[in-house]
Amino acid sequence: MIKKKKEDTATIVTTIDRLPPGSDEDILAERISGKLPDGITPRMLYGDILRIAFPTAIELALTSLVSMADLIMVGGLGTWAITAVGLTTQPKFVLMTMVMAMNVGATSLVSQARGAGDQDKARLYTRQALLINLALAVLFSAAGVLSSRALVAFMGAAEDRVLDAGDAYLKIQMASFVFYGITSTITAVLRGIGDSRTAMYYNSVANIVNILLNYLLIGGKFGFPALGVAGASLATAIGQFAAFLLAVAALCRKNCYLHTGLGDDFRPRRKECGEIISIALPAALEQLMMRAGSIVFSRTIASLGTLEFAAHQVCMNIQSLTMMNGQIFAVSATTLMGQGLGRRRPDMAQAYATRCRRCGMWVAVSLGIAFVLFGRPLSSLYTNDPLCISICLNILWIVAFIQPFQSSQFIVSGALRGAGDTGFVAKLTFFTVLLLRPGLAILAVDYLHLGLSGAWMAIATDQVLRAVAILLRYRSGKWKVLCLRRGREKRAQGIFRPSAGASDKN
Repeated sequence: MIKKKKEDTATIVTTIDRLPPGSDEDILAERISGKLPDGITPRMLYGDILRIAFPTAIELALTSLVSMADLIMVGGLGTWAITAVGLTTQPKFVLMTMVMAMNVGATSLVSQARGAGDQDKARLYTRQALLINLALAVLFSAAGVLSSRALVAFMGAAEDRVLDAGDAYLKIQMASFVFYGITSTITAVLRGIGDSRTAMYYNSVANIVNILLNYLLIGGKFGFPALGVAGASLATAIGQFAAFLLAVAALCRKNCYLHTGLGDDFRPRRKECGEIISIALPAALEQLMMRAGSIVFSRTIASLGTLEFAAHQVCMNIQSLTMMNGQIFAVSATTLMGQGLGRRRPDMAQAYATRCRRCGMWVAVSLGIAFVLFGRPLSSLYTNDPLCISICLNILWIVAFIQPFQSSQFIVSGALRGAGDTGFVAKLTFFTVLLLRPGLAILAVDYLHLGLSGAWMAIATDQVLRAVAILLRYRSGKWKVLCLRRGREKRAQGIFRPSAGASDKN
């Protein structure tokens, strides 16, 4: 009995677990509606959403604040240092793309296995995801270390000190990428079972380590060397290693629903690897197109000069804090959508997705108002350059405007990923981020001479169009057909073995 109780604490029991499993006919017949099953109240659904979202919020808030603190501390060296760090962002994310995409597939499949009550299959998906991402992380880590200087130069580093600092920063980041890759995979599968609390703990430790070492290594305190920009990168790498150790320890716990040990079977399984990759490939294409578009966009802004790019980097860092809102509730939407469909309860999957989006909207409107009212003191945290602050104030009005649209497209995309519908988002990203956003930015900067404000108007246009298109896709219900087809294939192959008592067991 004690062991059973420990297992119960390793994953969240949601309202879905209290309901009887549905059928394929339920998925086909169910339309988007606001009606809840008998005995289920909105308060119960919001409780499930917040139980997953709250630890994620703490984790992402700390991560975003650390990123903010990184830039503030580096900004003390000058606007050139902000630019150096900023130029490494897109190349780093491009190299991380495949690992991040595999995590999308892992979260979706683990959450559906959890909803179907098949713990063995959830653990198998976990091992296969770790195996795939270990290989990818080693490959891209080596590629990043060898090509770091060329990548920073390609991004438009115009000054030698910017190029040297950016090269050092990116090289250290990519050297530690294996630790980040494995940690992010563990985080993804834990979120698939609704356990966002464990990731909050180990990532919080990583962030604390990062901040402390930033203070010691950037400026050289208490006898530590003053490493400048490289010190900030080294602090991040050590923090990621600390998170890696704690994440592996968490996954190896006996009471973990996804318990994984070195003695388990880690041989590649073509069927399960193929399932992960089939969901991940569209997500990878989405991420690659997003990064390619962002690189073109960043190079366009870099042509405006160091001051404008520094202001852009400040506003992007502030905007990344706002993305946290969408990411928080997207995690809840992905997990609960996957579990709902795994249990053949599309009514609950849809009810959760709608309420996740509603929660995100409340926060988004509040953030927009805050940026309008407190733009100057917020910008002043990063730099004391009056020209840079003046540029930032204009851009923050645009950041405020896009908040509701950004939140909506993040959360609804998360729900679609939970259903395994990643193809549509990839196609949409191709048009908006790879073509529309950089195209409009080039038009605004090079031909209309609207400067940085014109480039950010391109971002706003992209966000509005993506939010509308993704919401229309969700309302069409086509993701249910995709999930139904995949579920039938799995049952035909004997992949899922749900049991009537699964919800009680787990």
